Amino acid sequence: MIVRELGRSGIQVSAVGFGAWAIGGPFVSGGKPAGWGEVDDDESVAAVHRALDLGVTFFDTADVYGAGHSERVLRRALAGRRDDVVIATKFGNVFDPATRTVTGRDISPGYIRQACAASLERLGTDRIDLYQLHIGDAPLEQVDDLIATLEALVDDGLIRAYGWSTDDPERAAAFAKGPHCAAVQHELSVLRDAPAMLAVCDTHELASVNRGPLAMGLLSGKYGPSSKLPDDDVRGDSPAWMTLFRDGRPAPEFLAMMEAIRDVLTSGGRTLAQGALGWLLGRSERTVPIPGIRTVAQAEENAGALGHGPLSAAELAQIGELLHRPA
Repeated sequence: MIVRELGRSGIQVSAVGFGAWAIGGPFVSGGKPAGWGEVDDDESVAAVHRALDLGVTFFDTADVYGAGHSERVLRRALAGRRDDVVIATKFGNVFDPATRTVTGRDISPGYIRQACAASLERLGTDRIDLYQLHIGDAPLEQVDDLIATLEALVDDGLIRAYGWSTDDPERAAAFAKGPHCAAVQHELSVLRDAPAMLAVCDTHELASVNRGPLAMGLLSGKYGPSSKLPDDDVRGDSPAWMTLFRDGRPAPEFLAMMEAIRDVLTSGGRTLAQGALGWLLGRSERTVPIPGIRTVAQAEENAGALGHGPLSAAELAQIGELLHRPA
């Protein structure tokens, strides 16, 4: 089993985690669907249990996923196993649980404490292992106040470490000055590399928690040029930031990239998804991909990447050449 540390925290996790966005079910942000469609909670719980059986110990969610529903499902699934796992969640979005609608954002000290208490209750735990700011473009001038609030939560024993979910290297570096800052969560996949973010992680000894490691599902191999996602899926009625899918269809340029590297990714008996996760594990020793999982079959396939391990240096170089990336 491949184990990695969350930055400077000393917290150890399985090198592949469990992304719990999808198991939250539907919710709405900015008038558009922000979830992945309807879910079967029993299947979600079974998927968590199967992932645990296969050695996955890192579970990443957010208070806003399903307007609290993802956290409640994890509470049910992890009952009796809390000390065996590492739980990450996020804060910063304000939402109405009754309508499952995001109503705003708030990163004031008082709201952060309120949000933390609510997540602890929904998760059924007395501490959050990694507490992450979920507002990727939060103002840099608020960083010191955010760090002070999060350090106070560490002092109170409510969280063990914290991080920022952002794709901005400057923001990640600014947050890293916090003594208990352990990670930055950012987009990274074989189709969307992020060398500047990985450089920040190296410089500041942060874990690179990889959101979108399977390119929003493209690297599962399930979607082709004729695929069309339903409107209740975040990829179907696409928000402006969704570039991997357009109008519910896979973006042709990313499908072409995937086909160009398919043979390398699937070498050695790997599935396409396992190869994509293997690329991430080989890309840096700091990476911890968190593929979205909502079925037992997905849990088994993604956890299988741990058995195959990282792609070799030669395979990484071959993929770089095929995608015309600088060496």
